[in-house]
Amino acid sequence: VQLVESGGGSVQAGGSLILSCTASPSPQRRYYIGWFRRAPGKEQEGIASLLSNGRTKYADSVNGRFTISKDNAKNTLYLRMNNLKPEDTAMYTCALGYRDLSDPAIGQWAYNIWGQGTQVTVS
Repeated sequence: VQLVESGGGSVQAGGSLILSCTASPSPQRRYYIGWFRRAPGKEQEGIASLLSNGRTKYADSVNGRFTISKDNAKNTLYLRMNNLKPEDTAMYTCALGYRDLSDPAIGQWAYNIWGQGTQVTVS
């Protein structure tokens, strides 16, 4: 399975963006998804996770502003980002995992497959 992100770009503070991540071919196992980001000069940060049962987890930095979701029919994952701030500027990467998790996880250890990333710049 490969993951390809799209939807990044430049936006003014207070604006919104929707990132997409398409999985190809369709995963044949139950899986969960996550979004990560890496700002210039900073460590990668896990920001959102969605289990197959619908449970989610968000980093405090994005909670209430970002929403993770997926469309199983399209094999596509989404990250809706509202009220964007300059500190949200980063390379955003989607990830997919197959572990038997009981709780959503935003640690890198939980994920098996990674996309290439899409840049988001907020000014």
